[in-house]
Amino acid sequence: MDQLKRMAIFAEVVAAGSLTAAARQLGMTPSAVSQHLRQLEQALGLALLHRSTRRLTLTEAGERYHAGCAAMVAAARSAEQALARLRDEPEGELRLAAPAGFGSVLATALAPLRGYPRLTLRLLLDDALIDLIGERVDIALRIGVLADSGLVARKLGSMARQLCASPAYLAERGWPAQPRDLLQHDWLGSKPANAGADMLELQGPAGERETLRLEGRVQASQVTALHALCVAGWGISLGVSDDDQKALADGRLLPVLPGWRLADLPVYAVTPRRGEQPAKVRHALDVLALYFGDAGDAGDAGGAAAAHTATAFHS
Repeated sequence: MDQLKRMAIFAEVVAAGSLTAAARQLGMTPSAVSQHLRQLEQALGLALLHRSTRRLTLTEAGERYHAGCAAMVAAARSAEQALARLRDEPEGELRLAAPAGFGSVLATALAPLRGYPRLTLRLLLDDALIDLIGERVDIALRIGVLADSGLVARKLGSMARQLCASPAYLAERGWPAQPRDLLQHDWLGSKPANAGADMLELQGPAGERETLRLEGRVQASQVTALHALCVAGWGISLGVSDDDQKALADGRLLPVLPGWRLADLPVYAVTPRRGEQPAKVRHALDVLALYFGDAGDAGDAGGAAAAHTATAFHS
């Protein structure tokens, strides 16, 4: 390593044209610079510079050696500049994992990042668990209660939930008037295989609470499938995705028990590593927090499931 340092000093002396000027650039004394040059020449067994009272000139060996030393210094500076760009301005590939129903949400939320031409985006949209480290994921969105994890989580905001069904289903089966009426309806659930029934907690207009255990007529692991089933009239489901919100707005789905409220689902951004993040990750976290409406807090999710993201479109 000392030899590399002396090579860099030699390149700086040649570029500056004198020991004094090079010492000033390097923050060293002229005598220290001269000593490093002598040690370099001794190690090489060749003189690199002709020294006179007025000027320094390269020997033949110095001319040949200087080209490699200058290239080494240029490569080091180029590497520093590349890291500075990575630190200060988003560039490179941003890999973001999210549930399948988040495609249109992310297209809107991440729109401010379009202004960075050296940034590319890869979305991994899947309701199944994703190995964040194996897939080199920079940010994973988690919806709902966080499982124990060794990952770092930042709360971005919350998502509202609304029971909904298609007009055709409600015309055929009738409108539930109270939460317990849901037990007589077809429920579209989102529990994983062998995970049991969905537990639904609702708060009424007077603050009263009811908890229901709902067995699904249909269980689907993807919110896109649940949305399609609900619009097609298969039953009642929990609308949380962007597609559900659009369908509620245009009448393809109707709100069920609108006077009864479900707790909002928290939205977290989870990153697999601690410490300083590159600019692409910092900027993405900021625009996601702005979209979901919460400045959020950084925190440790704690525990053992360090390599997976969650689907969790249910509580």
